[in-house]
Amino acid sequence: MIIDDLAVARAIHVLALVHWIGGVAVVTTIALPNARALPDARDAVAAFEAFERRFASQVRFSILLVGLSGLYMLAKLDAWDRFRYMAFWWLDLMVAVWLAFALMVYVLEPLVLHGRFRAFALRDKNRAFAAAMRFHAIALVISAFAILAGVLGAHGGLP
Repeated sequence: MIIDDLAVARAIHVLALVHWIGGVAVVTTIALPNARALPDARDAVAAFEAFERRFASQVRFSILLVGLSGLYMLAKLDAWDRFRYMAFWWLDLMVAVWLAFALMVYVLEPLVLHGRFRAFALRDKNRAFAAAMRFHAIALVISAFAILAGVLGAHGGLP
């Protein structure tokens, strides 16, 4: 039996997406709240950074796989013209979410945000972790909506 390369690309896309957005859910609902609950700011920052160190390289790989597999599917299907039509707004949303996360994890977080968050958390732990939790919650809701719209759109479930 020969497996279709488009099916493999779609499977890689979905698996990497589950890992990536599932990780965002874990950070939002478990890692940040647990770190925030620690009484000492240094312990809270250390706990969050320990989790982040382990997950950062994984999520960078997942985001890369999502991007590469998405590009492959667009090229294989010659679907570039879909970006011209409003009916495929969900495709634009998926790309926008991918671009926002890629910018965040490859550029902003390592070069700017990591140090600033650390300094802010050591000054005012509760405010820093509350802001991080809000930001991650918004990112999670937008991502979940993009996934829902993408699945519905790709399977003809949107008008």
